[in-house]
Amino acid sequence: MNKAGEIRVIALGLIRDGERIFVSEGYDPVKQETFYRALGGGVDFGETSHAALEREFQEEIQADLTNIKYLGCIENLFTFNSRQGHEIIQLYQCDFVDSKFYQLESLVFSESQTHKHKALWIDISRFESGELRLVPKVFFEYL
Repeated sequence: MNKAGEIRVIALGLIRDGERIFVSEGYDPVKQETFYRALGGGVDFGETSHAALEREFQEEIQADLTNIKYLGCIENLFTFNSRQGHEIIQLYQCDFVDSKFYQLESLVFSESQTHKHKALWIDISRFESGELRLVPKVFFEYL
């Protein structure tokens, strides 16, 4: 989450395998809602979004990416944990180099010492039906 009043630039990787996508699970304790989004993270000063995407996947789940293709830029205004957020998302379509990631149902990864997250494959139909929430909603345009 960005500091109050700041816009955060992030790079996210949309990985699809047939009718399922690889996403991370999040939870907003104030709204008491679970949500899902593509994996990735912040772009550091002096770093390209493409390089940030590769670095974030390596840091978070020790995965290398291939077939990386830029899809577009999304501006995302949201509220999380009662705080307003503002992100500029550089969205990429990509694949895992190692096929083992396509065999996993889920995995747990750490963004920091205290924050554990879960990444998993979910059928796109579960988002389309409204059963599960994919954020931001504009991701549907890229599926």
